[in-house]
Amino acid sequence: MDFWKKLIPSNLPPLGGIEGGSPKVNCHLHTPHSFSAFCCVEEAVEQAAAEGVKVVGVNDFFTFDAYDAWSYQTIKNGLFPLFNVEFIGLDAEKKEKGLRVNDPANPGRTYLSGKALAYPVVLPKPDLAKIAHIKDQNNAQVKEMMEKVNRIMADAGIKLSLNFDEIKSTFAKDQVRERHLARAIRELAVNSFSTEKERLGFFKKLFGRQALKSEITDEAAVENEIRSKLLKAGGTAFVEEDPSVFLDTTAIHNIIIKAGGIPTYPFLADDAKGNYTDFEGDLPKAIVDLKNRGYYSVEFIPTRNNHDKMKEYVMALVKEGFVVTFGTEHNAPGKQPIEVFTGGKTPLDNDLMKINYEGACILAAHQYLFATKGEGILNKNGAYKQNKKIEFAELGHKLIQYVIK
Repeated sequence: MDFWKKLIPSNLPPLGGIEGGSPKVNCHLHTPHSFSAFCCVEEAVEQAAAEGVKVVGVNDFFTFDAYDAWSYQTIKNGLFPLFNVEFIGLDAEKKEKGLRVNDPANPGRTYLSGKALAYPVVLPKPDLAKIAHIKDQNNAQVKEMMEKVNRIMADAGIKLSLNFDEIKSTFAKDQVRERHLARAIRELAVNSFSTEKERLGFFKKLFGRQALKSEITDEAAVENEIRSKLLKAGGTAFVEEDPSVFLDTTAIHNIIIKAGGIPTYPFLADDAKGNYTDFEGDLPKAIVDLKNRGYYSVEFIPTRNNHDKMKEYVMALVKEGFVVTFGTEHNAPGKQPIEVFTGGKTPLDNDLMKINYEGACILAAHQYLFATKGEGILNKNGAYKQNKKIEFAELGHKLIQYVIK
């Protein structure tokens, strides 16, 4: 816990408000340690600083490996760091009932975040081993898909092949995801053929005589089309995940608590057509379910939501006492702002800016209190000390201002 003790003085000086209202906050960003639009942590943090985003949270899948670089780069650039993690779990009961939670295509599959984890990491070795097993199984799945792609190319008369170790060393860190494989396939075309006609011919053979629909120069679109036609469910190189990669949602909740963090439910919310998943479509029922399972924190990725529809959900959740934060993920190819917008274009209004900042302040307070007092905003049973919400928000505000000033 020396990081926080060295960074923040024991007697925090009184600090006033920040002119211009709530600062910009992004509580959910991925790095190349899972998959990212950024080449490195430094690029992500420097872009945030350039856009005036003052609080940034790393939120990789199944790994804490970016934490050291995140702590260094954020402090170097005058930003406040949040240390988070993301898991993909399975709610067996909801799967049995055919209910979609926050994965629109797979009943029971549930994305969960751990917010404001201890840094340095305190998770016990047996739990770290469970996470390492998940990463190993995910790597094995992607390697099998790569081998299928190699067979497809061979059958189509394409005298090229992919190598898993090269993909890992060139595009990834310790875990290779399907997006890394899609990028490797696109790069294989670029590096192996000098003309657009040749590259289009390569993809037509690879896709079983289907022409590439994306513009060949649009890297993100090409990679997404590769995923859709080859690597996603129904694709010719798709390999289903090993069931052992999906921890039970209760197990994930417990791991997050042991890691010093706050279990957080990521709302998918409305899609492009205004639809919701089975679980999220009945918000009052979802709220009861989340509280019963010990979730007092939720988050949204507003870039995929309508401003007004999302705000309706956010305000209802705030009224119920939830800590609410927003982020952008950046776990897909293509350059996008780090500042949070809804629908990719609409700025957050003053209410949402304030809610996001207050949520970040509470997360900041938790990180600091856990490091210095041994207990943050959750009691020993993992319940949120809601009666101290204002106190936590004020402490987090002071912490953030001290660091960014």
